[in-house]
Amino acid sequence: MGESYRADHRGPVFHFFWPLTRYVTTHITVLVLGLVFYVLNRATVIGRRNVPRERNTLLLSNHQTMIDSFLVGTAAYLGPASLKPYLIPWNPAAEENFFKNRFWAWMADNWKCIPVKRGRRDGRALHRMIRAGKRGTMVLFPEGTRSRDGKIKSGKPGAGFVVLANQPKVVPVTVDGLYDVLPIGSTFPRLFKRIWLAFGKPIDYSDYIGRPRSKEAAQEIVDDVTRILRAQLAGLRQLQAGEIDRKTFERILKREEENL
Repeated sequence: MGESYRADHRGPVFHFFWPLTRYVTTHITVLVLGLVFYVLNRATVIGRRNVPRERNTLLLSNHQTMIDSFLVGTAAYLGPASLKPYLIPWNPAAEENFFKNRFWAWMADNWKCIPVKRGRRDGRALHRMIRAGKRGTMVLFPEGTRSRDGKIKSGKPGAGFVVLANQPKVVPVTVDGLYDVLPIGSTFPRLFKRIWLAFGKPIDYSDYIGRPRSKEAAQEIVDDVTRILRAQLAGLRQLQAGEIDRKTFERILKREEENL
């Protein structure tokens, strides 16, 4: 577990050049998607100060589109990651979408994607996530799949196992509006939409230190995260509708409202 994760399906030549190709590929992608997120669409980011800029940080987000992880990663670490490349987050990616041919598989490996078999329990992918997250940062989606209606579904225990194994800094992340930018079935992002993203205060799961890494404990953690994400999303939509002000929403992110 002490050795950091590398794309174990790749050979030595790939790994030799990977620090350079990863850096270049990721930053070019960030520039392109930054144009999509912040210029051609209007992205508002709230709570960025809640994100630790250190290793073993886990960003747990609701899931609306295939590009969620890019938005979360750029919003959290754009700028600092240029000098600290380990801050570029790892993220799980469905094999059938991101590893469907040699070109996309090469791109996905340089985007720090971890291949996941969709629709089945993938113990190998979970082991890879634990190894990768310990030495870097990671974006995970407790729901496991994209929402078709914008609502946050019940989570699966996988993210909870990562928390139990690594004891990371856990940051709840809420995105909204991305399903209007890239609906399920779309190939290219739509433009001139409004995107919102909010980072909550890190969640303390130190009570789980020393407890068995059981499915029940993992599910408890994910259920708690899901509850917090739903509260953040509800607050974010109230903010968009003008029903609360930004200061009140920031208290929700700090879980000072409604005893969160």
